[in-house]
Amino acid sequence: MNKPLLSKLELLTNLHGDTKQLWGKMSAQHMIEHLILTVRISNGKLKIECFNPPEKIPMLKRFLMSGRPLPKGFINPLIGEGLIPFEYENLEEAKLALEKELQNYYKYFEDHPDASLVNPTFGELNKNEWDVFHEKHFTHHFGQFGIIQ
Repeated sequence: MNKPLLSKLELLTNLHGDTKQLWGKMSAQHMIEHLILTVRISNGKLKIECFNPPEKIPMLKRFLMSGRPLPKGFINPLIGEGLIPFEYENLEEAKLALEKELQNYYKYFEDHPDASLVNPTFGELNKNEWDVFHEKHFTHHFGQFGIIQ
């Protein structure tokens, strides 16, 4: 099975605790821990509800599946405008946890290939849609810290 998100983690060697964001409030560790939470949603460990009404989902999925990037400055209603306290002692520990959650993501869909899990913005997503979401989401946040163009 192709696991492009795991190979994307190689870019994290260029992310350090003092790496400054180009926009937004998150520190490098906040960003990694934010990605961990979204991967946990997609690997079945964290159950959430979609905050958008069902009638908006088709339009939102068209956006998701388009080539358009995620917008800067989006406030996730599940998190709000503040920052969530750290779960991990340091950035390196968080990076390792992200890798583990991604491995769990791939394993989940190997075991449940027809599964769909709820994304807080886009509603129920299948494996292909989650792959697109993660690619956009990781690119968005890696760009936030200048480790990807």
